[in-house]
Amino acid sequence: MKFNPVIEHLKTYEPGKPIELVVREFGIEPEEIVKLASNENPYGCSPRASKAVRESAHLMYRYPDDTMDELKSALADRFGVEKSNLIIGAGSDQVIELACRAKLYGGAKTLQSEITFAMYQIYAAQCGASVIKSPGVAHDLDAMFALYREHKPEIVFVCAPNNPTGDCLDAVDIENFVDTIDRDTLVVLDGAYQEYAAYKDPRKALDPFALVSKYPHLLYLGTFSKAYGLGGMRIGYGIADESIIKGLYKLRPPFNVTTLSLVAAVEALKDEEFVQMSLKSCFEEMEAYEAFARKFGIEVIKSYTNFITFMLDGVADSGSLCDALLRRGIIVRDLKGYGINAMRITIGKPEENIRFFETMQQLLESGVK
Repeated sequence: MKFNPVIEHLKTYEPGKPIELVVREFGIEPEEIVKLASNENPYGCSPRASKAVRESAHLMYRYPDDTMDELKSALADRFGVEKSNLIIGAGSDQVIELACRAKLYGGAKTLQSEITFAMYQIYAAQCGASVIKSPGVAHDLDAMFALYREHKPEIVFVCAPNNPTGDCLDAVDIENFVDTIDRDTLVVLDGAYQEYAAYKDPRKALDPFALVSKYPHLLYLGTFSKAYGLGGMRIGYGIADESIIKGLYKLRPPFNVTTLSLVAAVEALKDEEFVQMSLKSCFEEMEAYEAFARKFGIEVIKSYTNFITFMLDGVADSGSLCDALLRRGIIVRDLKGYGINAMRITIGKPEENIRFFETMQQLLESGVK
């Protein structure tokens, strides 16, 4: 069967290995597995969200409210924007896809950091676009701007904080960068981990209202998958000038977000106490990871997210180490596919983190390379 030739060389996104697969492959009991690979909230989601989903389960046979008015109203109040500035997606990934389909055609180009969220490149390539990358592990805005002037891409992706590394640009530097970009170029500013960055350092906090008000060519992305713990519900959002939102809506499929996802997101937004507890625990536990890294001479990237990146050059091979952890029931993310010898570890609950430290120490001291 013949397919669109564009897909011949596409890479498939590789998610973190699910617990169920580890159970089948290695015969480890589910309760013995620690999953620290997918940046999920280890505390789950707000009890209010869980309760609302249970109470709404009888509505599963109904199509969802395609206006998504209740959630849009809640988000509009949260960020001080209008409902017309919002689009809701099946995860913020879907909004990225819509943006690529809207802007990328006829030999288009995109610009991104070399090591960043894989779906930027995948969705761009699906549209037949060329992907330009600035060098280095972290975002280098000077290098990105030089490449922007040279290539004039249709979309520029900026991830703040960055996934999979955890570093984060200052908000003022992002704003200065966006200010230099031509108004016909779409700047996609991915704030999936912004709740974490804003909690840790106010200099990293992005203000969607101020950004969208000032920059009609900017699309801000947010998600309920991280701090709000709703990764399994697949719900995110985009905030932009009304002209951008109208364009994306022409590509949005009907009923793209489920009834129960909408219910969960609305209730999750109301429970700020749960979010603050999650953020506080994350950064308290992250200190233990930083101490562990110092003890074993492992370089870490300062993280403004719910994960931490261990750079393993001179310590071990990331593939071997991640595989050895996996066989002992600990799932982390090998970053070799991004071209770096590193692992990304989601910050878990205290008992999960202790299990990681004990197992990791055993492996390092046994000489796993």
